[in-house]
Amino acid sequence: MADEPVIDVRNIPKPERHPLIIKAYEELEVGTGLILVNDHVPEGLRVEMVREFAGAVGWEPLESTEGEARVRIVRRAGTPAPRVVLDVTELSDTAEDSGSVWQLPTQRRDLDENVIALAPGGEIREHTGPSLDVLIHVLAGAGILETETATIDLSPGQLVWLPRKSRRRFLADAEAGLQYFSVHQRKQGLSITARS
Repeated sequence: MADEPVIDVRNIPKPERHPLIIKAYEELEVGTGLILVNDHVPEGLRVEMVREFAGAVGWEPLESTEGEARVRIVRRAGTPAPRVVLDVTELSDTAEDSGSVWQLPTQRRDLDENVIALAPGGEIREHTGPSLDVLIHVLAGAGILETETATIDLSPGQLVWLPRKSRRRFLADAEAGLQYFSVHQRKQGLSITARS
């Protein structure tokens, strides 16, 4: 621990701190750590690093003084740790509004994933899909998927492939609504935010 690098970010502009610390963490050998010196307890950084790296990152508060918070950050594994990110049984079966009700919270990913909920009788209007394939898993409720050539009845448990640029319209059941998980390759520069 005595040989570990010390990174003092107190005089570094705040927008540059997290990227600098995360880069230093990623350069560590597995089993080694660094000492972070900050002007406040870096709770926001801890939350971000746990979200991105889960159990692969170790976080040990050290003795601190006023104006000098110290934390030891350890690289426990070479890659971010697999983890459960959502238990769909905890989602409500019906939604009052339509929209995205969950997204994978990590920023460093190759996939976009979210849970879409359509209120009873709700719809996603006819549109041409993105230039990438989308896979959906129907979680709850019921509805129909209208395509250019057919109508597909949707029910829980189904996996449905939406080929790139295919025409589609989703209609939720008038009483049960519709909820499905969607996954596709990440679209750069686009994100879906949860409703508040």
